[in-house]
Amino acid sequence: MAETRPDKPQGDKLQGGKLQHDTFRPDTREQLAELVTWAASEEAPLEVAGAGSKRGLGRPMQTRATVDLTGFRGIELYEPEELILKAGAGTPIQELVAELERNHQAFAFEPPDLAPLLGGSAGQGTLGGAVACNLAGPRRVKAGAARDHFLGYNGVNGRGENYKSGGRVVKNVTGYDLCKLMAGSYGTLTLMTDITMKVLPASEATRTVLLTGLDVPVAVRALTAGLCSSYEVSGAAHLPAEVAQTSAVGEVAQAGGPVTALRLEGPPKSVEHRANKIAQVVTEFGRAEELGHDDSLALWAEIRDVKPFVGLDATAVWRVSVPPASGPRVAERLRGLDERASLFLDWGGGLLWLALPEGEDARHAEVRAALGDTGGHATLIKANDGVRAKVPVFQPQEAGLEALSKNIKDGFDPKRLLNPGRMYAGV
Repeated sequence: MAETRPDKPQGDKLQGGKLQHDTFRPDTREQLAELVTWAASEEAPLEVAGAGSKRGLGRPMQTRATVDLTGFRGIELYEPEELILKAGAGTPIQELVAELERNHQAFAFEPPDLAPLLGGSAGQGTLGGAVACNLAGPRRVKAGAARDHFLGYNGVNGRGENYKSGGRVVKNVTGYDLCKLMAGSYGTLTLMTDITMKVLPASEATRTVLLTGLDVPVAVRALTAGLCSSYEVSGAAHLPAEVAQTSAVGEVAQAGGPVTALRLEGPPKSVEHRANKIAQVVTEFGRAEELGHDDSLALWAEIRDVKPFVGLDATAVWRVSVPPASGPRVAERLRGLDERASLFLDWGGGLLWLALPEGEDARHAEVRAALGDTGGHATLIKANDGVRAKVPVFQPQEAGLEALSKNIKDGFDPKRLLNPGRMYAGV
């Protein structure tokens, strides 16, 4: 097991049962299990990390050492004809996307790159991080989230036990579907070492139907009409004027007002036909215009990576999920919190990205009060360490769900070794 300092790798070993450096990069599951067993004996909490691109997401943690999982890197199995890919959890998403593109395939859940939003460099995110955080981009409305494409994994739990779950096909689960549990656990239950994913053919062509000048309620009605049609819309977003004008896509930035966007993907002839049909579906909401392939790719990458809010100093960024029909009402409440607040909508109105002055507490109580009785939830994606230590980063849990979360943690990590407190105190 190689031990590393943050600046350069070393070749030292785990010696005498003591950690010699701040960061450890095991190369095998056996070494990883050895490290966790040591940590359990010493009750030494561990930060679980890949490239660290999402280190600022979640509550700050007090840990004894960092487990760097980038030693588990590389494609172990890729069968394009079977739409299956298995890779080390520390493999960069960018590297996997490049390999998939060579075979005209893709991750259908469209993993976002949040590193620039969190103050890091683009392209650093890993497969393990994307799955552990259950990330998904605009295509979630059609293809689902990361967990819906997560077939299996190998890993080491907080007991130091090496185990595996799932396999190579979707219908291979007997007993508990642990993949669904690991997706969204933020590294608090298991150190995943390799992950098997379902992949799908990539789209040959992309077009976007644009409407301009709509307010949020009308825009959500237009997005709903498109999503409820038979034309397989794969992205449905609304950018208010102040957000639209930040786009690098000229037609969006120069629209002179709000922009509502519906994306179509697939074979060129099919996309052309469906784009024309969608324009007819939304004609009651205004005159539709169309973005071509390259501009469409650029626009949806901006939406996927929350590009409008990258680089904003002293700004908290919230991710608010609600039923799409409630989106306009919640958006109005959120905009009313501060005259400097900015937001945009994705997933047909079901996902709201909100940026507002950070302050001392990111207005967390008011943000969550804006949810009302929608049953939605709000996650503080970006804020400084002081704010994230002070306020609930993830939506507070009801008593029953809180007890269930603690019981699950007891089963996988009874000594609270893995990313302790990253999601909730005591978990």
